[in-house]
Amino acid sequence: MFNKDPLQIIAFQGYGTDTHFYARGRALEDESIDLENQNTWHLIVNTWKRFETDEIKNVSINLKLPNGKILKGKTDRDGYYKVEASLANLSKLANDEGWLPFELSYDDASIKRTIQNNNRFPGEILIPSTKAQFAVASDIDDTILHTGVVSTLKWKVIYNSVFKHAKNRIPLEGAADFYHKLHRGVSGKNANPIFYVSHSPWNLYRYLELFLRQHHFPKGPILLRNFSNLLRKQPQDQKPQKHTEILNLLKTYPNLPFILIGDSGEHDPDIYMEIAEEFPERILAIYLRSVKHKKKMIRVKSLVDNYKTTKVLLVDSSTQAIEHARAHNFIA
Repeated sequence: MFNKDPLQIIAFQGYGTDTHFYARGRALEDESIDLENQNTWHLIVNTWKRFETDEIKNVSINLKLPNGKILKGKTDRDGYYKVEASLANLSKLANDEGWLPFELSYDDASIKRTIQNNNRFPGEILIPSTKAQFAVASDIDDTILHTGVVSTLKWKVIYNSVFKHAKNRIPLEGAADFYHKLHRGVSGKNANPIFYVSHSPWNLYRYLELFLRQHHFPKGPILLRNFSNLLRKQPQDQKPQKHTEILNLLKTYPNLPFILIGDSGEHDPDIYMEIAEEFPERILAIYLRSVKHKKKMIRVKSLVDNYKTTKVLLVDSSTQAIEHARAHNFIA
């Protein structure tokens, strides 16, 4: 008889406002994924563990704020939870960068299982500073991280995710510096929020979080999608998850303009331009990294050349983006 793995709660870094609290995460068995071990066999095992998850479905959780207030939530059939509440003066609970910490715990007394960390799991959400000049919504794949998403049958994505440790993945040159400049803004102290939005599944959350931390990117919420949604056929009229997430950000922060950053290899140009059409006064600029795919580049260049609503810049390097951002007073 195998012993059952202990339970854990993984909090995804979320976002909110002074009056709106919104946190997401997942309750899972702790599969003991070793984020530090770089041995090839361990990398293969870790990948299996990320996708062969044992979720803890339909259980109640507590979320405790720094002022002692308890919010209640419940996991769904895939183990995900969302805790949402209208509250006052949340920014007073956040630090200078806008991060509000909280503590999660299982609330179900009927759970007869070992729970890690004495049933205390940390989490945090970002409440953008009032000093923020704008926000940034950035793709991850082939925008700041080499992935090969334009490769045939996505074999490079599969290979990189399975056989390469997050610490050894290569960020695109100069990307971290560019993002820090955007975060600091023109004053150097704007604390402009950075949101990382990707089509990758939540199963890769800790992997991507480690990559961003290891390569010194500014801290920011990572917004992904459910793995089960990748397997289910979506309605033809349904917008891509990335599109929906960025619209949610624009609606959550109606007074913040946005800079959108992506790549020219997949759907970013179409998604970003459609969003700019809907919010023409809110999108300051669109930066698209060029990819090594002739047909895709021809298509995107044609789109960009004929697009007038918002400035769209096709860039081959971070230096080009930095020069444009500086010329438009986005950065110092």
